[in-house]
Amino acid sequence: MHQDRQRKIRELFDEYIALYAARDDRLTARFSQNFSGYPGSGNRLIHDRDEWVRITRQDFAQVPGRIRIEMLDLSLQDLSPDVVVVTAFFHIHLPSDGQLLSREVARLVLIFRQEGAEWMIVHSGISIPYRSAQDGEVYPLKSLQEQNSALQALVDERTRALHESQALYRMLTEDAQDVLWKTDSRLVMTYISPADERLRGFRADEVVGHHVFEMFTDQGVALVKGLLKRRAAEDPSDTSEGFLTFQAEHRCKDGRVIWGEVLAKPDRNAQGEIVGYHGITREITERKRLEEQVRQLAFHDTLTHLANRRLLVEHLDQTMSASKRSHRHGALLFLDLDNFKPLNDTHGHGVGDLLLIEVAERLKDCVREADTVARFGGDEFVVLLCELDTLQDEATTQAAAIAEKIRTRLAEPYVLQAAPSGPATGTIEHQCTASIGVAVFRGRDEDQNSVIDRADAAMYQAKEDGRNRIRFAPSPISAA
Repeated sequence: MHQDRQRKIRELFDEYIALYAARDDRLTARFSQNFSGYPGSGNRLIHDRDEWVRITRQDFAQVPGRIRIEMLDLSLQDLSPDVVVVTAFFHIHLPSDGQLLSREVARLVLIFRQEGAEWMIVHSGISIPYRSAQDGEVYPLKSLQEQNSALQALVDERTRALHESQALYRMLTEDAQDVLWKTDSRLVMTYISPADERLRGFRADEVVGHHVFEMFTDQGVALVKGLLKRRAAEDPSDTSEGFLTFQAEHRCKDGRVIWGEVLAKPDRNAQGEIVGYHGITREITERKRLEEQVRQLAFHDTLTHLANRRLLVEHLDQTMSASKRSHRHGALLFLDLDNFKPLNDTHGHGVGDLLLIEVAERLKDCVREADTVARFGGDEFVVLLCELDTLQDEATTQAAAIAEKIRTRLAEPYVLQAAPSGPATGTIEHQCTASIGVAVFRGRDEDQNSVIDRADAAMYQAKEDGRNRIRFAPSPISAA
């Protein structure tokens, strides 16, 4: 995205945040006549602009003092010349809520559209993981305070009622959204609440009498087996009554897979022996999707979808640790495109982005699935090779072969199809090579920054020696 365009989108977002934080009614003038939005305290999609203005003013009236927005992450997207999207993750600090809301992560999606000479807000969706507000509230301050003080009393009351009456137990569980279940000591299901049929589609008689593993995918089964094995190995005589909590994929009758958060607790007899398990399963598919979106933004390049610098450093640390155990070498390849700037200058950044995407695809085709390809920024890429030979000379030969494969592949002509709306149109042919620096390493003889710096220096040497070539970094000097 061009810097001027990026700056404009950021200005639109900053203006929105400034007006919202200041509780400034001028914000309502920025809403388009074709506005739609999701308020933070509910799942209802609002299409009426006047209704959204009313909710905004209700928000300002409930918390009239200035609020503070603590930004965590921000993503800017340019969908078309007149439509842009901003996705933000942040903490909301209200003037007097203590930590009831500020410790939660809010997610805001704003869509701006240019209407005439003005940029207007056409969609706003905010998601905050707290309970719904009461009537007349935007932020559920009153209900949160009441629920916190009454929660323990409510739990105690319901626990006593469940022991007193099986009929009451069934009445409560049949309407619950979470799935309640019980198994015997062999993990064969003995009871499951009707919520499971609403979530996964299986009737109770299709679940009771079957092993609990039939509920999970293969990955979920492996996870549960591992947890049970570890817990038994830690202390077989442990009779603590704490819940075992984990997240696993669950199979649905129609073939879908959903995520569930499981809280499981053993049932013991008078001798302390486990005679069964009971627990609660709560669907968290949407939460997992949002977590994956956050991880994607945090650890991947938005243009090429390759690993970014942060994820590369994490993988390099893991590779160095594995190398120390196995004594196998690894290698870091630092690449810089030799003829990229003229393409941007001649045909615009949109065509330059197409080239970077194609380079990313070619790099992935040249390495193994276990290796890592990352975009370091601009036209710089990094390839991390793992599990090379234990002998340095053999590992160097292996790295050289892969580097040459990459150099040859990247030197092949590029045929780029420019977008009709961009400054350049039609098919563009471009010749672009790469200068590659290689640093071979083993174990933790040096730190991560040293490996990166050696590969970077070797790449610059390849540039100085005429470009479109490979240069190896000298081995690190071991400490005396």
